[in-house]
Amino acid sequence: MAVEIERKFLVVSNDWKNAVGDSKVCKQGYLVTDAQKTVRVRVMGDQGFLTVKGATAGFTRMEFEYEIDLADANYMLMLCEQLVEKTRHYIQHAGLTWELDVFEGLNAGLVMAEVELESESQLFEKPLWAGEEVSDDERYFNGYLSKHPFSRW
Repeated sequence: MAVEIERKFLVVSNDWKNAVGDSKVCKQGYLVTDAQKTVRVRVMGDQGFLTVKGATAGFTRMEFEYEIDLADANYMLMLCEQLVEKTRHYIQHAGLTWELDVFEGLNAGLVMAEVELESESQLFEKPLWAGEEVSDDERYFNGYLSKHPFSRW
């Protein structure tokens, strides 16, 4: 079983910009979102993905992600009510890869970073530009943002 252990933080400064290693434009939509599961379609750069996630317990949840045909992914995005658009920046910090998302469209103004861990108890060094932790605040889940955009809070 595939497991995702993820911590999310609001970004409090632009000091991250000089540390970016790579960036990709991302568009994603949700075919299913409820408390027990989400089914997401994503176009990341020139690749398509279909992802199924289970309910979150602590910082952990089941995650199954599959690369799919780019044309199929773009078609599936048209089936989604509201897209989440962002640019994802990859940053190496203290031995871990941080994914920093600068949201666009109806979620413009939101900048959030996340780091995936091997276990919930894994110690990690938080970058200075990472502020308040929002891992357990559902408003910052992308599925929630697709239905309740940041600009409408």
